[in-house]
Amino acid sequence: MKNELEKVYIPQGNEDRIYEKWEKSGFFNPDNLDLPEDAPAYTIVLPPPNITAKLHLGHASTAAIEDLLIRYKRLCGYKALWLPGTDHAAIATQNVVEKKLLAEQGVTRQALGREKFLAEVWSFLTATQSTILHQIRKLGASLDWSRLAFTLDEKRQEAVREMFKAMYEEGIIYRGERLVNWCPRCHSTLADDEVEYKEQEAKLYTFRYDKDFPILISTTRPETKLGDTAVAVNPKDERYKKYVGQEFLVNFCDQALKIKIIGDRNVEMEYGTGALGVTPAHSAVDWKMAEDNGLEIIKVIDEDGKIKSGFGKFSGLSVIEARKGVVCNLNDSGLMEKEENVSNNLSVCYRCGTPIEPLPSKQWFVSVDNKIDRLGGKSLKEKALEAAKKQQITFVPERFNKRYSDWMENLHDWCISRQIWFGHRVPVWYRGAEIAVSDEKPAGEDWQQDPDTLDTWFSSGMWTFSTLGWPDNFISGTKNGDLAKFHPTQVLETGYEILTLWVSRMIMMSFFALGEVPFEKVYLHGMILDEKGKKMSKSKGNGIDPLDMVEKYGADATRLALLMGSTPGNDVRFSEDKIEAKRNFVNKLWNISRYILGSVEEKTLSAQLDKTPEAKTLSDKWIMSNLDSLIISVSKRLDDFDFSLAAEELTEFTWTKFADWYIEVAKVEKNKDEILLYILKNLLLLWHPFVPYVTEAVWGSFRDDMLMVGKWPRVSSEEKQFETGKDFELIQEIVVSIRNARMENKIEAAQKVEAVIYGHSFSNLISEHAELIKSLKTGIEKIEVKEAGEIIEKAIMVAVGEIEIYLVGAVDEEKEKARLIKEKENLVKLIALQEQKLANADFVGRAPENIVAAEKAKLESYKLELKKIEAII
Repeated sequence: MKNELEKVYIPQGNEDRIYEKWEKSGFFNPDNLDLPEDAPAYTIVLPPPNITAKLHLGHASTAAIEDLLIRYKRLCGYKALWLPGTDHAAIATQNVVEKKLLAEQGVTRQALGREKFLAEVWSFLTATQSTILHQIRKLGASLDWSRLAFTLDEKRQEAVREMFKAMYEEGIIYRGERLVNWCPRCHSTLADDEVEYKEQEAKLYTFRYDKDFPILISTTRPETKLGDTAVAVNPKDERYKKYVGQEFLVNFCDQALKIKIIGDRNVEMEYGTGALGVTPAHSAVDWKMAEDNGLEIIKVIDEDGKIKSGFGKFSGLSVIEARKGVVCNLNDSGLMEKEENVSNNLSVCYRCGTPIEPLPSKQWFVSVDNKIDRLGGKSLKEKALEAAKKQQITFVPERFNKRYSDWMENLHDWCISRQIWFGHRVPVWYRGAEIAVSDEKPAGEDWQQDPDTLDTWFSSGMWTFSTLGWPDNFISGTKNGDLAKFHPTQVLETGYEILTLWVSRMIMMSFFALGEVPFEKVYLHGMILDEKGKKMSKSKGNGIDPLDMVEKYGADATRLALLMGSTPGNDVRFSEDKIEAKRNFVNKLWNISRYILGSVEEKTLSAQLDKTPEAKTLSDKWIMSNLDSLIISVSKRLDDFDFSLAAEELTEFTWTKFADWYIEVAKVEKNKDEILLYILKNLLLLWHPFVPYVTEAVWGSFRDDMLMVGKWPRVSSEEKQFETGKDFELIQEIVVSIRNARMENKIEAAQKVEAVIYGHSFSNLISEHAELIKSLKTGIEKIEVKEAGEIIEKAIMVAVGEIEIYLVGAVDEEKEKARLIKEKENLVKLIALQEQKLANADFVGRAPENIVAAEKAKLESYKLELKKIEAII
């Protein structure tokens, strides 16, 4: 043996050492793997974590899932590339640094100026980025660090500028004045999917514009009515038909308005008065009505969230103050019909929670509906929808296909300009009415660069291909280098909450840049909740720091706890107890390994057993057959993204079949070194993607190569070499029945008993394994096996199918009778359920013949056991 394993596995003493060994090997980089030229590629890009704060459990879950996939595919002989990176997260990072500066130095970004403020941001992100990368390593992530990227590094800046220029020249990016979501706090636009909604109690006001206006309208925002240019009614509404097309001059709160009555079939006649005041400048729906009806657009609210100049006494007031003033004016004028309480959704900024103001603004947009010749005359929206419809991209779970498609169907042009300082600067220059899209300042005087930056999702939307060398690796429409080898990627794994924010953008951007999908499959994990089902947060004090758990229990236990019990697309409850339980399993795996490596002969260890050993006994054939089944099942589970079920099957085999049964049998039957070591080797390979550290530690103690680049187990032969193990399972059932009978009758563990077994057709099998039955903690000192015989009085009777087992010399007649009556009741219930199942014509008609036959055999076995127990009673 090379190195004897320590008595107790201590993660803290192994993990850093092992990770350093992995990283120094260079095998995280697929270019260094010893693989044939035609080996298939398998690529995942790490969803780049924001550099605003340290990792949370969601990041740890992502790392566990993606590392499992990469390690599995690496072991299967793929050129497995897991590409790392971090995200500059423009608005989020700027907000964090602004708050930090205000709290620590009492200064604002405006006071510092753009250049000095950005220096502070870069100083902040350098420190946080280093922390995050260290944390990812601690989780055991086998990322190719030689390809590390950052969404705002020089290469990505070049790619973003090239993409902007190409989209602009093709007419996909344009500048125009449209209604946008505006955050008065961040002083920036937001995309539709960056707006969150918070339920609130509000007032619904019903009133007239003035005493001569013929229609009552209802609204929750009377202050915006200062900019109304129409009232919309349903053309079918008999109350208002006669007014459609008419215009009215009104005096609303001392403001002269021209109100046109328009028909719109989308107006709900039952809501409020069935008439809607149209404010084109502050409602997306109203903006569309204005376009369709040629209405004037009057901007009421400015970028500070205040009423603009030109609105008399309301100018300069905040939205809330102006609302109070308008309501007061309507009441004083006798125009208010009623006020009622309603619940509605308030639109707020996803970063700072400030209420959003829809308002018109001149911004840069990506057109999602313009046709593109090289995409077959289809738009980006159409190509992105087609990818899902034709299953060029599939979703796990499948139900997210509909959510994605619904979102894309209703997608509007994407506003990509942001009024913040940190991020990719818009590569546009102005001189008077002239516009130049360029990397650098054009020649000549007086050119000024656009002060805005690009939406962070613009750069992260290019993540799969910008990290693989686009545009340098895309020459004359042909992919080269990493782009040719690794794109499209195979899997995008991320949280379901950014399906619309990120996934949809990546698909459109990849189609524009490369004409292909960015990934083949999207795996969406759920949120990690606390043990009570609540969202984790610092303010609630219910968060769990994954790095604290790694320090306390080890990375393997933390990863396994995140992988087991969770299913794609569903939120999962999580607690420290779960990690502690997985730590116990990791220790079990270590102890199993330690026992085997400490008991097998040195010559067997030296051989390292890469060939399948010969199965000589019934137990050998059973365990080897089960190992084959395990390899097939786990491989399929991982291919189908059923990580939790794969881990459960591995746990059941490792702890129960292997440790509790086969190893105990091996202590009795002896001479099983080769099989023990063979199974251990394959178990380490199967477990490695889940718990890489402990498996590598064990592997390195008796082998010279590295487990991380081993070969995924294969079944022992194409055709089943071993029996199914039914005979050994019968021996197991006999042993378990004897143990249970002793426990139920409270027979002391030290008390030896004799057994008489009527084996019937299994007599020879039982006789051959009588010594094994005695040795497997049954407390039997003597076994007599007969084909059949009379009922033995004053003995504990156990039935296993047609087999009768009598335990002689330890009976308590009252307890035994009570036990048999209880067993009889149980069998009666089982027989009734079995008969009900077989009476179900649908089951019998649909189930395979062998399944139906097995169920019938089970029923006959229950009836036979019942008959024997009734005879004894």
